Parts: sequence; C-alpha cells; structure tokens
Amino acid sequence: MRTTENVLAEHATIRTNYMDKVTRIGVSIEPELLKEFDDLIGKKGYSARSEALRDLIRNALAEETWRIDTSDVVGTVNLLYEHEKGNVRERLMEIQHLHHSQISSSMHVHLNAEQCLEVLVVSGKAGDVKRLSNELCSVRGILQGKLTMTAGSIGSHLHE
Repeated sequence: MRTTENVLAEHATIRTNYMDKVTRIGVSIEPELLKEFDDLIGKKGYSARSEALRDLIRNALAEETWRIDTSDVVGTVNLLYEHEKGNVRERLMEIQHLHHSQISSSMHVHLNAEQCLEVLVVSGKAGDVKRLSNELCSVRGILQGKLTMTAGSIGSHLHE
C-alpha cells in the first residue's frame, strides 16, 4: 500500500537523482529584464525559471543545428490554400510523391468551403527540407506556407 510517507520518499529520491545530473549556474541580469522574463514565463505556465531557461537554451541549440544544411532535422510544412484555384492540389500531390522519402505523414483539413490546410511531417537534411518547403510554398495558389523545424531525425525504433 502506498502511503504519504512512501510517496514523499519516492519524490525525494527522484529529486536527488535529478539534482545529481544538473549543474547550478549564476546569472546576472538587469531587474527590468528579469521582471519581463518572469511575466513571460508566468503567462506560459512555467513554475520555475530554471525550466524556462533550459527550454530557451534547447531552442537556441536546435535553431543553430538546423541552420547547418547537413544537419538532420524534423518538422512540419503548413500550407493554406484555396482548393479550387488552378491545379494547386495536383501540383502539391506531385511534389509530395517526388519527395516521398522526406515526407513521413500528411494531414488534410477542410477549413471551409474554399480553403484547405495541408500539414506535412518532414525529415531529412536541413538543406533538403528547406528546398522542399520552398518548392511547396511557391506553388501557385498557396495563400500561406510555413516551415517549422527542430533538430532530430526519424529513425527505426522498437517498442517492447
């Protein structure tokens, strides 16, 4: 039976193990900037500055990684278009088939009677993914296109 004491002991062990794997640092920051940061992380729901700083660092490192064209990345290409304009659907399908090895999945959403949203999950070398996104976003009839990337790759994995 789990008691409050057992749960507290487990929590203390987890915290101790976690704290053994982190390095504490000191940061000097202007009071006005700190107040703005605290306001921002409060709005985003962070309970501690440390996690917000870790996320900022992770995001900066990921951004730096995908700037290098030979880095492995994963991401999404979001495409908003009017489905009846020209041959936008056919052209998008043609491009997707040509780049099937870079596209893991796609989702098509009917937003209203005229507009559709296509979301593609993409992966590969950053330069290749950027070129694919540019090709898709430049199709005549695309109202808005956006590539979002992060460092990483899609590989094979096993579930036990």
